Amino acid sequence: METSGRALVLTLVPHGEHGAVVRFLDFEAGLVAGYVHGARSRKRRADLAPGNRIALRLRGRRDGQLPTAAVEVEESRALLAFDPAKAAVLDYLVHAPALLFGEGDPCAAFALAFDALIDAMGRDDPAWPRRFVQLECRLLEALGLGLDLGRCALTGVTANLAYASPSTGRAVSRAAAQGQPWQARLLPVPAFLAGDVEDGSLEDGLALTGHFLERHVLGASPRLRPMRTRALALLRSSRHRPEA
Repeated sequence: METSGRALVLTLVPHGEHGAVVRFLDFEAGLVAGYVHGARSRKRRADLAPGNRIALRLRGRRDGQLPTAAVEVEESRALLAFDPAKAAVLDYLVHAPALLFGEGDPCAAFALAFDALIDAMGRDDPAWPRRFVQLECRLLEALGLGLDLGRCALTGVTANLAYASPSTGRAVSRAAAQGQPWQARLLPVPAFLAGDVEDGSLEDGLALTGHFLERHVLGASPRLRPMRTRALALLRSSRHRPEA
């Protein structure tokens, strides 16, 4: 049995004297794993840098057997390791699907958005921290926990969606919440999550996704919590932090 496709490198676990079991996020097949011979050599370590976009070929003798993986780099992201904030964000984000997704579950929207974020990080696009928050929304969606920020849960309007319910994740318009006794309990929704604009508070976005990740995800996957905490701390203290 042999399959091929484009994928992102996620995580690597040493196996045997020179090889490793590597998890990949295939753009079509979702989370897959394969054994890479010589993965710990200098050349292979560079080929298997987290976030690299690769051409992946998996070959196995029968179903249920860990396949052998052959990789060819399409886009190297190894230089991100030299920027502490980007490296920490990438470390958190490659572990999230590796730990949370089931093998073979479709997640094309997440994979494409993840690849676009890594590209933005490589270009030093000033919008990449907000794209990071958007990707956390994609992560929640891929896990069946998606936020509904497209229309107001109370009135159905699609404009001025300033808040989200902390229990349901559904949007609430500014007008519908105004003066209500429960307004103070709502979570602010930054403009870059409620529409196509590139402004809005990064902190509000991180607080929104963080609330639902803590509630539904991080408690059951404790390895991710310190990774996200470290990534946010470095992002907040770095030159990449947006002013808005």
